[in-house]
Amino acid sequence: MTATRTTAVRAAGGRPAGERPEAGARRRVLLAPVTVTPSKPLTPSHLKGLLWADVMHRATEPSADVTFRYSPTTYHLTEQTLGFWEFLDRTVGDADYANLSETDIGELYVRHRAEDRTVTADALRPYREAAESDGFVHPAGARVLRLWAGHYERLGLRDPGLLAHQPPEFGLEEMIGDLLADGLGIDQRDVGGPVYLDATRYGLPLRRIVTADGRPNYLACALRELLPLAPRYDEVVVLYDRELDPDYRLLERVLAHKGPTVHRVPIGRVPIDGTITSARHGGWHDHTVDALLDSLADADPAALRLGMRLYFIAVLGPGQQESFRHDLLRKSVARAEQLLDRAGREPDADPDALSALLRRHRRGHAHVDPYRLTSSLLTRRGPAPARSLLTTVSP
Repeated sequence: MTATRTTAVRAAGGRPAGERPEAGARRRVLLAPVTVTPSKPLTPSHLKGLLWADVMHRATEPSADVTFRYSPTTYHLTEQTLGFWEFLDRTVGDADYANLSETDIGELYVRHRAEDRTVTADALRPYREAAESDGFVHPAGARVLRLWAGHYERLGLRDPGLLAHQPPEFGLEEMIGDLLADGLGIDQRDVGGPVYLDATRYGLPLRRIVTADGRPNYLACALRELLPLAPRYDEVVVLYDRELDPDYRLLERVLAHKGPTVHRVPIGRVPIDGTITSARHGGWHDHTVDALLDSLADADPAALRLGMRLYFIAVLGPGQQESFRHDLLRKSVARAEQLLDRAGREPDADPDALSALLRRHRRGHAHVDPYRLTSSLLTRRGPAPARSLLTTVSP
């Protein structure tokens, strides 16, 4: 896994650059993976990112105070989500979404993205206001989130609050004001223009984050969420789709200005038959998480959870060169069953030994590298991994 780091300058509420916690103090780590919009089925690419973040969370906890921030609420306000809600109400009407599958809703999303129609800010405003003030979630989105909660349970993923109302601490105006105060924003709304994130001092381009008529993009929502949190941590780790790299380079710089050391962890998508396509185009019917879990229904639950992590992290790796293969996924589950069996016949590692094992995969920072950790479990040499190490990777 490749992670990049920016050491921050001093900021109000944060630590000066290079300052460490007192001797013996645990470092404070914020893990903030990119969220998945609840408008389509979870695919192998989504699953890879979710498992990567889960293993990083579990493996970092023994040595640091970790906060895992994953809030669908924050990103409901993007045009991508609100536009889908408006499309559903305009074209489908008062449907009984409680009986629809992820695939059913995903097919509606594909129709929405294929529609050649510009939705006005006025049309989206009622949805934005309801989501912002009352925590409104469209019944289609709520249905998808409930289905995902079931997948999380089967996969052993910790539920970060998929169904909870978790608004960001900053309102839109607070976020813009914070950027302006730090010299990192340009607000042209008073002359009919947009709001820009301005990190040109770092050699990065201007990025529009709010349209002239008040519509925030994904990066604006991320800033609302993470700007108030960043000064409270020693290390911030953002995990994201490689396609979003330009925006996350900007996010890295802005968060580092608040004090913490910031690490970017880009994660490649999973090609299907050699091709990487966005979920908005469909074509995922045989490769949804639901379908994958059903194809492995005969597997031992613990081996399934561990095998999924071995395959999507260690076998596929951080890049996006390797296409998804059902046969290798099943082999990974079989390998997981062997590891669990061997670990059950060996003495377990004590806490100090476990800490030493995990420390090897930290690469000089507080968080553990999931790729290095899971890859180490696949070696045929040496003693069997301890049970405590395996449960650190997978419950």
